[in-house]
Amino acid sequence: MSAVPVDVEDLAMIQAKLSLDEWSAFKNKSLFLTGGTGFVGCWLLEAFQYVNRQLNLNLRITAVSRNPEAFIAKAPHIASNPMLTLLKGDMCDLQFIQGQFDFVIHAATDVVKPDQDQAKVYAAIQQGTDQVLALAKRSGCKQFLLLSSGAVYGRQPPELEGFAEEYSGSPDLTQAKSAYGLGKRYSEWITHVYNKEHGIDTKIARCFAFVGPYMALDAQFAIANFIGDCLQQKPVVIGGDGTPYRSYLYAADLVVWLIKILLAGDNKPYNVGSDNALQIAQIAETVIKTLCDGKLELVIKQQAKPGQIAERYIPSVERALTLGLREYTSLTQAIKKTAIWNQRRN
Repeated sequence: MSAVPVDVEDLAMIQAKLSLDEWSAFKNKSLFLTGGTGFVGCWLLEAFQYVNRQLNLNLRITAVSRNPEAFIAKAPHIASNPMLTLLKGDMCDLQFIQGQFDFVIHAATDVVKPDQDQAKVYAAIQQGTDQVLALAKRSGCKQFLLLSSGAVYGRQPPELEGFAEEYSGSPDLTQAKSAYGLGKRYSEWITHVYNKEHGIDTKIARCFAFVGPYMALDAQFAIANFIGDCLQQKPVVIGGDGTPYRSYLYAADLVVWLIKILLAGDNKPYNVGSDNALQIAQIAETVIKTLCDGKLELVIKQQAKPGQIAERYIPSVERALTLGLREYTSLTQAIKKTAIWNQRRN
C-alpha cells in the first residue's frame, strides 16, 4: 500500500476550528510527542505540520518511535517534514532525551490483544507515563496532555446513558483484562501528582472510540472492520449479537478536541468522543448503506437473549461542550472519508 496524506479539507477544518490566538501559543515553541507513529499521533503530526506551514509557526516537534524505519515507510510525507525530529527509542526509557519542551503530549498506547501478558500491559503503561512525566519535569514543560481512556470507568451500567467524568466506577479488579483500564487510572493519578507537586499544567483526555484514516481495517475496531469488508465487497460480519451501543468520533474532530483541551482545558479530565449512540448492528447497516447502497449481506453470528439489556460504552460530553467543542463530522461523512482514503492507498 502507498503512503497517502489525509485530505487537506480535514486539515483546513482543524485549523479553522481553533482561533489564531490559540494556534499562536505554538509559535516558536517545542513539543514532545509519544505515540507519534500511531493512529492519533499521525493525525496530530499531519495537523501540526499543516498549520505550521500555513501560519509560519516555527513549531518544532520531537517524537520517539521503536521503529523509525517502519514509520518512514508508512508515512514518508510526515517523517521527512523538517518540523519533526524522529528519535529511536521506547516510551519506557526516555532518560536519554534531554532539552527543553514547552508542550508534552503523551499519546502512546499499544493496541491490547487478549493473548497478551496483562501484567506486562499494566507495567508498560505505568512505566511509560512515569518516564514521560519525568521528561516533562526536567524539560521545563508548561503544558502536558495525557491521552487516557474511557476504560478507566470499567463496565458501564446499562441504565447509564453515558459516562460523566464524575462517575466513580472502576475496572473489575478480579479480571486480568482490566489491566489497560487500571493502567490508565494510574496514569491519571500520577499526572495529577505532577500537577500538584511540580506545577505542570496537566490536562487529561479520556478517549473513547474513533474512526478515520490511519486506523487499521483488520484489527479489533468494529466500524473499521465493517468498512474493510465493504471495500472488499464481502459480507459484513458481526461476531456477537449486534446489540451493544457504541459511538464514533471522526479523527479530524478528535484532533480539534485534543488541542483545545491542551490549550484551554482545566486540570480535570474531559471525555473525548461522540455521544451519538448506535447499536453495533445499526453501525454496520450504516456502513453498508453508505458505501454499498445497502446491497451487501450483514451476518450476525449470535442471537440476542430474550430480556437482555444491551451493553453500552458511551461518553457524556457535557464538559467538552463547555469548551465550545462539538461533533463537526457526521458518521456517514466519517465513513466515506475513511473509505476514500483507504482506496487511495491501493
